[in-house]
Amino acid sequence: MHKPALVAVDARVDPADCTSMTEVRQGVDALDRALVALLAERQRYMDAAARIKPDRDAVHDDARIEDVVAKVLKSAEAHHLSPDIAEPVWRTLVDRCIAYEFGVYDRTRR
Repeated sequence: MHKPALVAVDARVDPADCTSMTEVRQGVDALDRALVALLAERQRYMDAAARIKPDRDAVHDDARIEDVVAKVLKSAEAHHLSPDIAEPVWRTLVDRCIAYEFGVYDRTRR
């Protein structure tokens, strides 16, 4: 069985305890590195989706997009992330992932 990879987040000062912009920037940079690793893993799921989906029409799914955004907004609320950040970020992410998946689908089905 494949073990899920854990994304390491570098040591950082809790935002509430930051006393300098250096600490703030170090925290943001540490989180950005972890987010990149998570986004790369998400991209690998797009590779799998492109491999598994039976036809190109299945790549874009409006119902699934709305389901993803609804789930993200619920999670955002639980984590005190502003929906004004969460929703546009995820809609852009989903849009770019769909474009990526179309590209993979087309390259691998020739």
